[in-house]
Amino acid sequence: MATSAQQELLTPELLGSVAGLQLLARVISDTINPGLIRSVRPAPGMEFSQYRAYQPGDDPRLLDWKMLARSERYFIKESERESLVTVKFVLDASASMLHRENKLSKWEYVRALVAILAYTVQKQGDSIGLYAIGKEQQAALYPRTGGRQFNRLLTTLVGMEPGGTWPQRDRVARQLSGGDGRELILFFTDFYQEEGELLEFIRSLKSPRNEVVVCRIMGKEELEFSHKQPLMFEDLETGMRVEVDPGKARKAYLERIHSDMEQMRSTLLNLGIGYYLFRMGDPLEDTLRRFLKERDLKGTS
Repeated sequence: MATSAQQELLTPELLGSVAGLQLLARVISDTINPGLIRSVRPAPGMEFSQYRAYQPGDDPRLLDWKMLARSERYFIKESERESLVTVKFVLDASASMLHRENKLSKWEYVRALVAILAYTVQKQGDSIGLYAIGKEQQAALYPRTGGRQFNRLLTTLVGMEPGGTWPQRDRVARQLSGGDGRELILFFTDFYQEEGELLEFIRSLKSPRNEVVVCRIMGKEELEFSHKQPLMFEDLETGMRVEVDPGKARKAYLERIHSDMEQMRSTLLNLGIGYYLFRMGDPLEDTLRRFLKERDLKGTS
């Protein structure tokens, strides 16, 4: 399917339904270079743990056939999962994610990204989980493997709407840390914060055993500030309004936002945390290709 046709799938109606997200995920995931797919995951490693009973949703390719022959029961050897990883999708569900450009909100755009990446990950046999954090809504879907988990993830995704500010204390964040295996955390946010609360949260996610990547979502108008006429801006989280003359404010705005972006990127990289900017106006397939390729070139495939 051509990129223009894929972009036509990015409508609020389609991104607001499980069936629509399933369609989008399959269409775009299947066009991404298979050689880049593995780069969504951290570097491989192997840790032997134990045998455990096979459970519905586990990848049948991981069955230990020698144990089956000896015991006539299905077991999975944990060390055979050296190529598998838990991928946790963490979403900023504060009201600023409702910012809309060209009829599409940041939240709807994130739905598309998560659906495509989650579909890609579960096809690899890896486990996926979903966590959303906001003052009005919080959700936790614990990681599991299989197609049913993917459908549960989409159902959870469609059932949530962001609102309010970033919570000072959130119960979901406490459920994100820990885990015995290899883990990749993808945090989707626009990085709208008052006093560094998002950076503090991101710091808390990082551990020696996991990889954390911040996926920052920004609209074209936020990045270019190409407005021509005076307009009223409203803070979606506080309700505060301010009138702005773009001609007078553009230069200072662009200098400030690009300086802040570079400073945040540098801070995260120094903490060993990945950073990638998703521009809402760019074709989704091209954006994901660049994201996966960049991770691949950094040796994380």
